[in-house]
Amino acid sequence: MVDLNAATQAVGDLNEDRLTEILDNFIAQKPTAEETLQLLNACQSGMSIVGEMFEKEEYFVGDLIYSGELLKEAIDKLKPLIDSSSVNKVGSIVLGTVHGDMHDIGKNIFKGMSEAAGFELYDLGIDQPVSAFVDKINEIKPEIVGMSGVLTLALEAMKETVDGIKEAGLRESVRIIIGGNPVTKEACEYIGADAFTTNAAEGVKICQGWVK
Repeated sequence: MVDLNAATQAVGDLNEDRLTEILDNFIAQKPTAEETLQLLNACQSGMSIVGEMFEKEEYFVGDLIYSGELLKEAIDKLKPLIDSSSVNKVGSIVLGTVHGDMHDIGKNIFKGMSEAAGFELYDLGIDQPVSAFVDKINEIKPEIVGMSGVLTLALEAMKETVDGIKEAGLRESVRIIIGGNPVTKEACEYIGADAFTTNAAEGVKICQGWVK
């Protein structure tokens, strides 16, 4: 069907021409929604290679940004293949990067993949205070709240946000998923979230399980 490893490597190598070739050939084969999600996951795995190259100082900040753009292009190309299998909206998600953190690449990848899977997304943006999450939950009444953060200090901000949702009397009405480099099982328990992920595709699957 498609060489998933080749897609991962194309993103990791920042090889736009190779990635475009793989995506176009894949689309021409009229794949299923499940196969499309697998390819999206493979493309996202290429970000790990980019991260490793960045840590070795072989890639630079511009390369990180470019890899995010490559991934967004892949999501935009593949989204219609998933949308067609899920015409009806399956649920709603309020999403944002917590206060003190200005990163949005991971959040945007999760957003694109969730929308492709049929979720209605309400993206608060980056560096969002507790009140922004509480106000939007009150307004939208979503099934799920997603919090993103890349910095270690984001963990404390996530806990403050979950505590704020509890204080507002809204905790029982939503499932909370946290994502980003610093999140772990222990952090998830400390923060009081229902699930955590460092992989956007895995996060979407968790959310799909919640709304089934």
